[in-house]
Amino acid sequence: MRYGGFVAVLAFAAVACDGGQPNAQANAQASGPAGEAMPDAGAEEPTQAAPPVPVARGRSESAKTDLYTFAYAYPDEAAAIPGLRDLLDRRLEAGKADLVSTSRTAKADASKDGYPYHAYERQTEWKVVTDLPGWLSLSAVHYEFSGGAHGMTTSDSLLWDRRADVARKPDELFASADALRSAIRAPFCDALDRERAKKRGEPVQRDSGQMFSECIDPAAQTLILGSSNRRSFDRIGVLVAPYEAGPYAEGSYEVTLPVTGKVMAALKPQYRSAFSVQP
Repeated sequence: MRYGGFVAVLAFAAVACDGGQPNAQANAQASGPAGEAMPDAGAEEPTQAAPPVPVARGRSESAKTDLYTFAYAYPDEAAAIPGLRDLLDRRLEAGKADLVSTSRTAKADASKDGYPYHAYERQTEWKVVTDLPGWLSLSAVHYEFSGGAHGMTTSDSLLWDRRADVARKPDELFASADALRSAIRAPFCDALDRERAKKRGEPVQRDSGQMFSECIDPAAQTLILGSSNRRSFDRIGVLVAPYEAGPYAEGSYEVTLPVTGKVMAALKPQYRSAFSVQP
C-alpha cells in the first residue's frame, strides 16, 4: 500500500549584506521567536495526499482433518461488494459447520457399526463469469464426497444486481420457467447432442429410447449469464451435472447459447435493457 508524503514549500526572506555585516531589519523579518525561520506569506500550506482506497481481496479458506476436507473460495470482485461478500461469508461458515456436524455423525456411526470411515469432503470455488456496469455474474463448481462410491460435482450461479444491491438467480430475470424453456430448448438440445457425440464418438439418436439419448429440460439446469461485449448479457450458459445428460463417466456438460430475439421476449421487461442480441 502506498501513501503520499507531506509536501511543504518554504520561502525565506533574503539576508541583505552591507559591508559584510548582516542587515538587522532583513534578519528580523527572516526569523521569528528564538531565531526560528518564518514562512513567506505567499507560501502554500502543507498538504497531505489522500491515501488510495484499499483493494478488496477475495477469500480462500481450507481445512483438512481426519474427519473432513473443506475448501471455499471467492474472487476479489465479489469481495469488493459488501453485501455479496457477507452473503458468501455466511455460506462459507454454514457449509463448514454442516460438514463438521455430518462428518462427526458419520464417523460415530461407522465406529458403532464396525465399518471403515472415509473422510468427507466439500469444496466450492466461485469465479467471475462477467463483470458489467450493473451486474456481477458468478458461477461456482461444487464438489462433495460423503462416503459413497465416488464424489459428485455440481454447479451453482448467482447475479449481483448492483442497482438493487441484492443477489438474484439468473432464472429470476425471465418471465417464467416455461418462457425460458420455450426460448432456448431447441438450440440447447441440438448443442447438447453435439457435445454428447464428441464424448461418445458417435451421433446421438434422440428417439432411440436408449438411456441418456433424450433431451433434458434446460430450464432445470444451472444457468449462467455471460457477455462478449462487457456491456450487456448476450449469451446464456447451461451447466449440466453428471447423470443428467449422460453417465457419470461422461462428467459434466456445458452448453453456451447466444441471446436471441426469443430470449429477449422471454425476459421480464425491467431486465431487457441488461441484455442484447448477439450478432
